[in-house]
Amino acid sequence: MAKPIMAKATAVWLVDNTTISFKQIADFVGMHELEVQGIADGDVAQGVKGFDPIANNQLTQEEIDKAQSNPLHKLQLKYNAAAEGEQKRRGPRYTPLSKRQDRPASILWLVKFHPELSDGQISKLVGTTKPTIQAIRERTHWNIANIQPIDPVALGLCKQSELDAAVQKAAAKKEADAPVMSDDERRKLVSTEQSLGMDAEPKIPTAIEGLETFTLSGEAADESAEEEKSAADFSDADSFFNLPDSSDEEEDEDTPRS
Repeated sequence: MAKPIMAKATAVWLVDNTTISFKQIADFVGMHELEVQGIADGDVAQGVKGFDPIANNQLTQEEIDKAQSNPLHKLQLKYNAAAEGEQKRRGPRYTPLSKRQDRPASILWLVKFHPELSDGQISKLVGTTKPTIQAIRERTHWNIANIQPIDPVALGLCKQSELDAAVQKAAAKKEADAPVMSDDERRKLVSTEQSLGMDAEPKIPTAIEGLETFTLSGEAADESAEEEKSAADFSDADSFFNLPDSSDEEEDEDTPRS
């Protein structure tokens, strides 16, 4: 159901000028019943001036009389033929003239800290054009040397909820467009239970860095040396010095030299 404009001010007027129940007023203006009761007690909407819905063509006196006589009657917003078929304007939002000079700074902030946002999302957030965003992305803007990134929420160009919604939407789209892992890559993944059950690899202290080869391979080197020593046969001097056989020398001496 359509809601009246200036809902809180309309609720203030209805509380002050009618005997309609808090429930009926809350349903009409789109507020909580306790909030309307807070208006009647003076705890809510202090200093808010009442907005007459009859004078502003939102309610009729007959509708108010029905609601006052029947606590179950729901107030109906007055039909406005001029609003029939009215559509929301699409495109970049309107930015006041006083804040248009701050748009390049906010665009640079969004490009720098939220690169996942598309040009269309940035355009809707700060009310700018895609050529301007592209020029700042490529750092070809005529004043790029003097632009400092500033949060658009701090500049009042958009709301924090709008920025968060755009970032979440861009992150979800990026995650959906991510490449799908193959079966081999998926097999290499280790579950959380397995990773927690693995023993931690021993780390060598930095104080003895460079000695890990000596300390870790000392025993292996000793074992290999003992094997080589046992394999060698040094039972006599000839085998120790690897001297040639005497028969070979005699054959060489008997051979006539040419």
